[in-house]
Amino acid sequence: MDKVNENVREKKHIKLGEIDSGPILIALLLGFIAVAIFVILRRRSTGRRDFLLTGLCESGKSAIFMQLLYGKFPETFTSIKENVGDYQVGGHSSVRLVDIPGHYRVRDKCFDLYKHKAKGIVFVVDSVTVQKDIRDVADNLYTILTDSATQPCSVLVLCNKQDQTTAKGSQVIKSLLEKELHTVRDTRSRKLQSVGDDDVNKPVTLGKPGRDFEFGHISQNIQFVESSAKDKELNTLTNWMSRIM
Repeated sequence: MDKVNENVREKKHIKLGEIDSGPILIALLLGFIAVAIFVILRRRSTGRRDFLLTGLCESGKSAIFMQLLYGKFPETFTSIKENVGDYQVGGHSSVRLVDIPGHYRVRDKCFDLYKHKAKGIVFVVDSVTVQKDIRDVADNLYTILTDSATQPCSVLVLCNKQDQTTAKGSQVIKSLLEKELHTVRDTRSRKLQSVGDDDVNKPVTLGKPGRDFEFGHISQNIQFVESSAKDKELNTLTNWMSRIM
C-alpha cells in the first residue's frame, strides 16, 4: 500500500514539474498590458484637456474663439464672463476651449477656475498696441508663468492683428516682453521680501536670478507666433494645438 502511495506522489510531482509556464506568463503579460492601457486612457479622460485663451482686453481672444468654433468674426466687445466650447483639433478628440475675460477685475478669478485643467495656454497679444501697453501685458504674463498650476502647460504667445500695417512682429514683441518681464520680476521680488515668504502661495521663480530675463531660461515650453483673427489666419495656433495633443 505504501509503495502505491509513493508511486502516486511521484506521478503527481512529475506532472507539476512538466507544466508549461509559457501560457501563464503570456496571460500575465496580456493582463498587465490591459491594465496599463486602462490607466492611460483614464488619465487622459480625467486629466488636462483645456486650452485657455488669455491676455488683455481687446487683444482679440473672443474673435479667435468665435472664428475657431463658429467661423465668423464678431463685433468688438469686452467680455466679462468666460466663453467655453468644444473644439476639434485635427484628427484628435475634441478639447475644451476657454476664452478668459481680459478685464483686470475678473480675469485672475476666472483663470483660477480653469488653470488646473489646462493643457495649453494661449496668451494673445495685440500686436498694434503692445508697446504702449507693455507693462500691463508683461504683468499679466508674469502672473500666468509663475503660477505653480501652469508649470506642466505648454504656452503660446499669439501675436494677433498682424493684418494691420502698424503691427509689431513676433520677434520684436518677444524682445519687448523679455525686457519688461525683467523689470516686473525685480518689482515682484522686492514686494515678496517686504511681506515675507508664504511657502503655500509662493510663486515660481521666473528665469535665472541675477541674470537678465530670457524666455529660454524658464521651464515651460513657450513659443511665439503671429496670427490674424480678422483674416482667419489661425493656422499657427491650430497647428500648435495639434502638436501638443
